[in-house]
Amino acid sequence: MAFLSHVECSVCGHRHDPKQILTICEKCGQMLVARYHLDRVAAAVTKDDLRRRPPGMHRFRELTPLDDGEEPVTLGEGGTPLLSLARLGSHLGLGRLLAKDEGQNPTGTFKARGLGMAVTKARTLGAKGLMIPSAGNAGGAAAVYGARAGLPVAVVVPRDTPEAAVAEAMLAGARVFTIEGTIATAGKVVARVAPALGWFDLSTLKEPYRLEGKKTMGLELAEQLEWSAPDVLIYPTGGGTGLIGIWKAYRELSELGWVKDRPPRFVAVQAEGCAPVVKAWAEKSPVTAPWEKPTTNAPGLRVPSPFAGRQILQVLRETDGDALAVSEAEIVEAQKLLARTEGIWTAPEAAAALAALLRLKDEGELEPGGRIVLLLTGAGIKNPPPPLPPPRDLTGPEESLLKRVQAALAL
Repeated sequence: MAFLSHVECSVCGHRHDPKQILTICEKCGQMLVARYHLDRVAAAVTKDDLRRRPPGMHRFRELTPLDDGEEPVTLGEGGTPLLSLARLGSHLGLGRLLAKDEGQNPTGTFKARGLGMAVTKARTLGAKGLMIPSAGNAGGAAAVYGARAGLPVAVVVPRDTPEAAVAEAMLAGARVFTIEGTIATAGKVVARVAPALGWFDLSTLKEPYRLEGKKTMGLELAEQLEWSAPDVLIYPTGGGTGLIGIWKAYRELSELGWVKDRPPRFVAVQAEGCAPVVKAWAEKSPVTAPWEKPTTNAPGLRVPSPFAGRQILQVLRETDGDALAVSEAEIVEAQKLLARTEGIWTAPEAAAALAALLRLKDEGELEPGGRIVLLLTGAGIKNPPPPLPPPRDLTGPEESLLKRVQAALAL
Protein backbone atom coordinates (compact mmCIF):
# COMPACT_ATOMS: atom_id res chain seq x y z
CA MET A 1 0.00 0.00 0.00
CA ALA A 2 1.20 3.51 -0.83
CA PHE A 3 0.68 6.07 1.91
CA LEU A 4 1.76 9.23 0.10
CA SER A 5 -1.35 11.22 -0.80
CA HIS A 6 0.04 14.16 -2.75
CA VAL A 7 2.68 16.85 -2.79
CA GLU A 8 1.57 20.41 -2.20
CA CYS A 9 3.06 23.89 -2.06
CA SER A 10 3.94 25.04 1.45
CA VAL A 11 2.65 28.54 0.66
CA CYS A 12 -0.15 28.52 -1.92
CA GLY A 13 -1.30 24.91 -1.36
CA HIS A 14 -1.29 23.98 -5.05
CA ARG A 15 -1.22 20.18 -5.46
CA HIS A 16 1.36 18.38 -7.57
CA ASP A 17 1.46 14.85 -8.95
CA PRO A 18 3.95 12.73 -6.96
CA LYS A 19 4.34 10.39 -9.94
CA GLN A 20 6.30 13.15 -11.71
CA ILE A 21 9.77 14.48 -10.93
CA LEU A 22 9.12 17.57 -8.80
CA THR A 23 11.21 20.57 -7.89
CA ILE A 24 9.42 23.68 -6.58
CA CYS A 25 5.82 24.87 -6.88
CA GLU A 26 4.85 25.32 -10.51
CA LYS A 27 2.49 28.14 -9.48
CA CYS A 28 4.46 30.31 -7.04
CA GLY A 29 8.00 28.87 -6.89
CA GLN A 30 7.95 27.99 -3.18
CA MET A 31 9.01 24.73 -1.52
CA LEU A 32 6.87 21.60 -1.81
CA VAL A 33 5.87 19.24 1.01
CA ALA A 34 4.65 15.65 0.97
CA ARG A 35 1.27 14.82 2.50
CA TYR A 36 0.11 11.39 3.63
CA HIS A 37 -3.05 9.36 4.04
CA LEU A 38 -2.63 9.35 7.82
CA ASP A 39 -5.77 7.27 8.27
CA ARG A 40 -4.12 4.52 6.21
CA VAL A 41 -0.94 4.86 8.25
CA ALA A 42 -2.89 4.47 11.49
CA ALA A 43 -4.60 1.34 10.13
CA ALA A 44 -1.40 -0.21 8.83
CA VAL A 45 1.09 0.24 11.67
CA THR A 46 1.18 0.80 15.42
CA LYS A 47 3.83 1.97 17.80
CA ASP A 48 4.15 -1.61 19.02
CA ASP A 49 4.81 -2.77 15.45
CA LEU A 50 7.75 -0.38 15.21
CA ARG A 51 9.42 -1.95 18.25
CA ARG A 52 9.77 -5.20 16.36
CA ARG A 53 11.43 -3.63 13.32
CA PRO A 54 15.19 -3.30 12.81
CA PRO A 55 16.80 0.10 13.42
CA GLY A 56 17.25 2.70 10.70
CA MET A 57 15.12 5.41 9.20
CA HIS A 58 13.18 3.08 6.91
CA ARG A 59 11.45 1.43 9.85
CA PHE A 60 9.10 4.44 9.56
CA ARG A 61 8.33 3.50 5.96
CA GLU A 62 4.60 4.32 6.18
CA LEU A 63 5.49 7.96 6.93
CA THR A 64 7.87 8.26 4.00
CA PRO A 65 7.15 8.74 0.28
CA LEU A 66 8.26 5.23 -0.69
CA ASP A 67 5.80 3.42 -2.95
CA ASP A 68 4.68 -0.13 -2.26
CA GLY A 69 7.62 -2.34 -3.20
CA GLU A 70 10.00 0.56 -3.83
CA GLU A 71 13.47 -0.36 -2.58
CA PRO A 72 15.30 2.51 -0.89
CA VAL A 73 18.87 3.43 -1.76
CA THR A 74 20.37 2.84 1.65
CA LEU A 75 23.61 2.45 3.56
CA GLY A 76 21.88 1.90 6.90
CA GLU A 77 21.24 5.55 7.73
CA GLY A 78 19.17 6.55 10.73
CA GLY A 79 18.84 4.88 14.10
CA THR A 80 21.29 7.35 15.64
CA PRO A 81 21.53 7.39 19.44
CA LEU A 82 19.94 9.88 21.78
CA LEU A 83 22.73 10.38 24.30
CA SER A 84 22.42 11.61 27.85
CA LEU A 85 24.94 14.40 28.47
CA ALA A 86 25.00 13.77 32.21
CA ARG A 87 28.49 15.14 32.94
CA LEU A 88 27.99 18.27 30.88
CA GLY A 89 24.49 18.73 32.26
CA SER A 90 25.78 18.44 35.82
CA HIS A 91 28.45 21.03 35.04
CA LEU A 92 25.77 23.40 33.73
CA GLY A 93 23.07 22.65 36.27
CA LEU A 94 20.81 21.12 33.61
CA GLY A 95 19.57 17.73 34.75
CA ARG A 96 17.91 16.57 31.52
CA LEU A 97 20.35 17.44 28.76
CA LEU A 98 20.42 15.14 25.72
CA ALA A 99 22.04 15.02 22.28
CA LYS A 100 20.86 13.35 19.09
CA ASP A 101 24.18 12.32 17.53
CA GLU A 102 23.78 12.40 13.75
CA GLY A 103 27.52 12.04 13.29
CA GLN A 104 27.00 8.27 13.56
CA ASN A 105 25.23 8.14 10.18
CA PRO A 106 26.89 6.83 7.01
CA THR A 107 28.96 9.72 5.56
CA GLY A 108 29.28 11.08 9.13
CA THR A 109 26.43 13.60 9.01
CA PHE A 110 22.65 13.94 8.95
CA LYS A 111 22.89 14.62 5.21
CA ALA A 112 22.76 10.84 4.70
CA ARG A 113 19.08 10.79 5.63
CA GLY A 114 17.94 13.50 3.24
CA LEU A 115 20.11 12.55 0.30
CA GLY A 116 19.33 8.85 0.68
CA MET A 117 15.62 9.59 0.33
CA ALA A 118 16.05 12.20 -2.42
CA VAL A 119 18.26 9.92 -4.52
CA THR A 120 15.83 7.03 -4.03
CA LYS A 121 12.91 9.04 -5.38
CA ALA A 122 14.95 10.59 -8.19
CA ARG A 123 15.98 7.11 -9.36
CA THR A 124 12.42 5.78 -9.17
CA LEU A 125 11.05 8.76 -11.11
CA GLY A 126 13.58 8.40 -13.89
CA ALA A 127 16.34 10.95 -13.26
CA LYS A 128 19.33 10.25 -15.52
CA GLY A 129 21.84 12.27 -13.49
CA LEU A 130 22.04 14.35 -10.30
CA MET A 131 23.60 17.75 -9.67
CA ILE A 132 23.91 19.50 -6.32
CA PRO A 133 25.39 22.71 -4.86
CA SER A 134 26.97 22.08 -1.47
CA ALA A 135 29.04 23.51 1.34
CA GLY A 136 30.61 20.04 1.54
CA ASN A 137 28.70 17.32 3.36
CA ALA A 138 25.58 17.31 1.19
CA GLY A 139 27.74 16.93 -1.91
CA GLY A 140 29.58 14.00 -0.37
CA ALA A 141 26.32 12.31 0.62
CA ALA A 142 24.79 12.90 -2.83
CA ALA A 143 27.85 11.32 -4.45
CA VAL A 144 27.79 8.29 -2.17
CA TYR A 145 24.08 7.60 -2.61
CA GLY A 146 24.31 8.35 -6.32
CA ALA A 147 27.02 5.71 -6.60
CA ARG A 148 24.86 3.30 -4.63
CA ALA A 149 21.97 3.97 -7.02
CA GLY A 150 24.09 3.79 -10.16
CA LEU A 151 23.42 7.43 -11.10
CA PRO A 152 26.07 9.96 -12.20
CA VAL A 153 26.51 12.93 -9.88
CA ALA A 154 28.03 16.39 -10.29
CA VAL A 155 28.83 18.54 -7.24
CA VAL A 156 29.57 22.27 -7.17
CA VAL A 157 31.25 23.57 -4.00
CA PRO A 158 32.92 26.80 -2.83
CA ARG A 159 36.70 26.74 -3.08
CA ASP A 160 37.16 26.74 0.71
CA THR A 161 35.11 23.55 1.22
CA PRO A 162 36.74 21.10 3.69
CA GLU A 163 39.02 18.60 1.94
CA ALA A 164 37.34 15.56 3.51
CA ALA A 165 33.99 16.42 1.93
CA VAL A 166 35.54 17.01 -1.49
CA ALA A 167 37.50 13.74 -1.24
CA GLU A 168 34.38 11.84 -0.23
CA ALA A 169 32.52 13.04 -3.33
CA MET A 170 35.44 12.36 -5.67
CA LEU A 171 36.11 8.88 -4.26
CA ALA A 172 32.45 8.03 -4.90
CA GLY A 173 32.93 8.95 -8.54
CA ALA A 174 31.24 12.36 -8.61
CA ARG A 175 32.51 15.13 -10.86
CA VAL A 176 33.40 17.93 -8.44
CA PHE A 177 33.62 21.57 -9.50
CA THR A 178 34.82 24.41 -7.29
CA ILE A 179 33.73 28.02 -7.56
CA GLU A 180 34.60 31.34 -5.98
CA GLY A 181 31.81 32.40 -3.62
CA THR A 182 29.30 30.60 -1.40
CA ILE A 183 26.79 27.79 -1.67
CA ALA A 184 24.39 30.40 -3.06
CA THR A 185 26.83 31.03 -5.93
CA ALA A 186 27.08 27.27 -6.50
CA GLY A 187 23.29 27.04 -6.46
CA LYS A 188 22.96 29.57 -9.26
CA VAL A 189 25.34 27.53 -11.40
CA VAL A 190 23.44 24.30 -10.74
CA ALA A 191 20.08 25.97 -11.46
CA ARG A 192 21.40 27.05 -14.85
CA VAL A 193 23.36 23.95 -15.84
CA ALA A 194 21.31 21.00 -14.51
CA PRO A 195 18.19 21.64 -16.67
CA ALA A 196 20.38 22.15 -19.75
CA LEU A 197 21.96 18.73 -19.13
CA GLY A 198 18.63 17.10 -18.37
CA TRP A 199 19.91 16.22 -14.90
CA PHE A 200 17.99 16.63 -11.64
CA ASP A 201 18.78 19.55 -9.29
CA LEU A 202 19.08 18.31 -5.68
CA SER A 203 19.40 21.77 -4.11
CA THR A 204 18.20 22.16 -0.51
CA LEU A 205 14.39 22.17 -0.35
CA LYS A 206 14.11 22.67 -4.10
CA GLU A 207 12.69 19.14 -4.30
CA PRO A 208 10.31 17.62 -1.72
CA TYR A 209 12.03 14.43 -0.60
CA ARG A 210 15.21 15.50 1.20
CA LEU A 211 12.80 16.95 3.74
CA GLU A 212 11.14 13.56 4.21
CA GLY A 213 14.48 11.90 4.90
CA LYS A 214 15.45 14.55 7.43
CA LYS A 215 11.99 14.28 8.99
CA THR A 216 12.92 10.83 10.28
CA MET A 217 15.14 12.53 12.89
CA GLY A 218 11.95 13.80 14.50
CA LEU A 219 10.19 10.44 14.23
CA GLU A 220 13.14 8.74 15.92
CA LEU A 221 13.42 11.42 18.57
CA ALA A 222 9.77 11.06 19.52
CA GLU A 223 10.10 7.27 19.80
CA GLN A 224 13.34 7.54 21.79
CA LEU A 225 11.52 9.86 24.21
CA GLU A 226 8.69 7.30 24.59
CA TRP A 227 6.43 9.23 22.20
CA SER A 228 6.88 12.66 23.69
CA ALA A 229 8.65 15.88 22.78
CA PRO A 230 11.56 17.65 24.45
CA ASP A 231 10.86 21.05 25.96
CA VAL A 232 13.56 22.70 23.84
CA LEU A 233 15.35 21.55 20.70
CA ILE A 234 18.47 23.52 19.75
CA TYR A 235 19.22 23.22 16.05
CA PRO A 236 22.19 24.55 14.02
CA THR A 237 20.54 26.18 11.03
CA GLY A 238 21.93 26.63 7.54
CA GLY A 239 19.37 25.60 4.94
CA GLY A 240 17.02 24.49 7.72
CA THR A 241 15.77 21.24 6.17
CA GLY A 242 16.12 19.26 9.38
CA LEU A 243 14.48 21.92 11.55
CA ILE A 244 11.42 21.99 9.28
CA GLY A 245 11.50 18.20 8.98
CA ILE A 246 11.49 17.56 12.75
CA TRP A 247 8.63 20.02 13.16
CA LYS A 248 6.74 18.23 10.36
CA ALA A 249 7.36 14.88 12.05
CA TYR A 250 5.79 16.07 15.29
CA ARG A 251 2.83 17.53 13.43
CA GLU A 252 2.16 14.20 11.70
CA LEU A 253 2.63 12.19 14.90
CA SER A 254 0.20 14.50 16.67
CA GLU A 255 -2.40 13.97 13.93
CA LEU A 256 -1.93 10.22 14.31
CA GLY A 257 -2.46 10.55 18.06
CA TRP A 258 0.92 8.98 18.77
CA VAL A 259 2.28 12.09 20.50
CA LYS A 260 0.16 14.19 22.86
CA ASP A 261 2.75 16.90 23.56
CA ARG A 262 3.03 20.03 21.50
CA PRO A 263 6.17 20.18 19.32
CA PRO A 264 9.36 21.28 21.07
CA ARG A 265 10.34 24.89 21.30
CA PHE A 266 12.82 25.27 18.44
CA VAL A 267 15.93 27.42 18.77
CA ALA A 268 17.63 28.12 15.44
CA VAL A 269 21.36 28.74 15.81
CA GLN A 270 23.56 30.50 13.27
CA ALA A 271 27.07 31.96 13.14
CA GLU A 272 27.53 35.68 13.70
CA GLY A 273 29.19 35.93 10.30
CA CYS A 274 26.18 34.46 8.49
CA ALA A 275 22.87 34.90 10.31
CA PRO A 276 20.02 35.71 7.91
CA VAL A 277 17.44 33.84 10.01
CA VAL A 278 18.55 35.53 13.24
CA LYS A 279 18.40 38.95 11.59
CA ALA A 280 14.92 38.34 10.18
CA TRP A 281 13.73 37.00 13.54
CA ALA A 282 15.02 40.06 15.40
CA GLU A 283 13.35 42.35 12.86
CA LYS A 284 10.09 40.35 13.02
CA SER A 285 10.25 39.88 9.27
CA PRO A 286 8.26 37.01 7.71
CA VAL A 287 11.09 36.29 5.24
CA THR A 288 14.88 36.28 5.26
CA ALA A 289 17.06 38.62 3.23
CA PRO A 290 20.37 37.59 1.65
CA TRP A 291 23.36 37.97 3.99
CA GLU A 292 26.18 40.00 2.52
CA LYS A 293 29.73 38.58 2.71
CA PRO A 294 29.04 35.46 4.82
CA THR A 295 32.00 34.28 6.90
CA THR A 296 32.21 31.34 9.30
CA ASN A 297 34.44 28.31 9.80
CA ALA A 298 31.31 26.14 10.08
CA PRO A 299 30.65 25.42 6.38
CA GLY A 300 27.13 24.12 6.93
CA LEU A 301 26.13 27.43 8.50
CA ARG A 302 27.53 29.46 5.60
CA VAL A 303 24.16 29.68 3.83
CA PRO A 304 23.54 33.36 3.07
CA SER A 305 20.07 32.98 1.59
CA PRO A 306 18.16 29.89 2.79
CA PHE A 307 15.47 29.02 0.26
CA ALA A 308 13.06 28.06 3.06
CA GLY A 309 13.69 31.12 5.23
CA ARG A 310 9.96 31.85 5.32
CA GLN A 311 9.17 28.33 6.56
CA ILE A 312 11.98 28.33 9.17
CA LEU A 313 10.62 31.55 10.66
CA GLN A 314 7.11 30.10 10.66
CA VAL A 315 8.30 27.12 12.73
CA LEU A 316 9.94 29.46 15.24
CA ARG A 317 6.76 31.53 15.54
CA GLU A 318 4.49 28.50 15.92
CA THR A 319 6.63 26.91 18.64
CA ASP A 320 7.39 30.11 20.58
CA GLY A 321 10.98 29.56 19.52
CA ASP A 322 14.03 31.73 19.21
CA ALA A 323 17.01 32.42 16.96
CA LEU A 324 20.48 33.49 17.99
CA ALA A 325 23.93 33.82 16.51
CA VAL A 326 27.18 32.70 18.16
CA SER A 327 30.77 33.74 17.54
CA GLU A 328 33.57 31.66 16.04
CA ALA A 329 35.34 31.68 19.40
CA GLU A 330 32.22 30.38 21.16
CA ILE A 331 31.92 27.56 18.60
CA VAL A 332 35.52 26.44 19.13
CA GLU A 333 35.22 26.52 22.92
CA ALA A 334 31.95 24.60 22.82
CA GLN A 335 33.51 21.97 20.55
CA LYS A 336 36.33 21.47 23.07
CA LEU A 337 33.94 21.43 26.04
CA LEU A 338 31.77 18.70 24.55
CA ALA A 339 34.82 16.57 23.77
CA ARG A 340 36.32 17.02 27.26
CA THR A 341 33.12 16.35 29.20
CA GLU A 342 31.39 13.74 27.04
CA GLY A 343 34.02 12.38 24.62
CA ILE A 344 32.14 13.60 21.53
CA TRP A 345 34.11 15.27 18.75
CA THR A 346 31.32 16.99 16.91
CA ALA A 347 31.28 19.21 13.84
CA PRO A 348 31.58 22.99 14.27
CA GLU A 349 27.97 23.42 13.13
CA ALA A 350 26.82 21.13 15.92
CA ALA A 351 29.14 22.83 18.40
CA ALA A 352 27.29 26.05 17.58
CA ALA A 353 24.20 24.46 19.13
CA LEU A 354 26.09 23.90 22.39
CA ALA A 355 27.46 27.45 22.23
CA ALA A 356 23.87 28.68 21.99
CA LEU A 357 22.88 26.51 24.94
CA LEU A 358 25.65 28.05 27.04
CA ARG A 359 24.45 31.53 26.08
CA LEU A 360 20.82 30.73 26.88
CA LYS A 361 21.85 29.24 30.23
CA ASP A 362 23.87 32.32 31.17
CA GLU A 363 20.95 34.56 30.24
CA GLY A 364 18.49 32.55 32.36
CA GLU A 365 16.45 31.44 29.34
CA LEU A 366 16.39 27.72 30.22
CA GLU A 367 14.49 25.87 32.92
CA PRO A 368 16.98 23.74 34.91
CA GLY A 369 14.51 20.83 34.95
CA GLY A 370 13.49 21.11 31.32
CA ARG A 371 14.29 18.39 28.83
CA ILE A 372 16.69 19.90 26.28
CA VAL A 373 17.96 18.22 23.11
CA LEU A 374 20.96 19.36 21.11
CA LEU A 375 20.94 18.25 17.48
CA LEU A 376 24.53 17.25 16.67
CA THR A 377 24.45 17.33 12.88
CA GLY A 378 27.78 15.69 12.09
CA ALA A 379 31.08 14.23 13.23
CA GLY A 380 34.05 16.51 13.80
CA ILE A 381 36.31 14.28 11.75
CA LYS A 382 34.69 15.68 8.59
CA ASN A 383 36.14 19.14 9.34
CA PRO A 384 39.57 20.54 10.19
CA PRO A 385 40.15 20.23 13.96
CA PRO A 386 39.95 23.28 16.24
CA PRO A 387 43.23 24.97 17.26
CA LEU A 388 45.03 22.72 19.74
CA PRO A 389 48.39 22.82 21.53
CA PRO A 390 51.02 20.38 20.22
CA PRO A 391 51.33 17.01 22.00
CA ARG A 392 54.15 16.68 24.51
CA ASP A 393 57.26 15.00 23.17
CA LEU A 394 58.89 12.22 25.19
CA THR A 395 62.18 12.09 23.29
CA GLY A 396 65.12 12.26 25.69
CA PRO A 397 66.96 10.30 28.38
CA GLU A 398 65.04 7.18 29.39
CA GLU A 399 65.89 7.66 33.06
CA SER A 400 63.95 10.94 33.14
CA LEU A 401 60.89 9.54 31.35
CA LEU A 402 58.78 9.03 34.49
CA LYS A 403 59.56 12.50 35.82
CA ARG A 404 58.63 14.12 32.51
CA VAL A 405 55.30 12.28 32.35
CA GLN A 406 54.57 13.12 35.99
CA ALA A 407 55.31 16.77 35.34
CA ALA A 408 53.09 16.83 32.25
CA LEU A 409 50.25 15.21 34.23
CA ALA A 410 50.94 17.48 37.20
CA LEU A 411 51.23 14.42 39.48
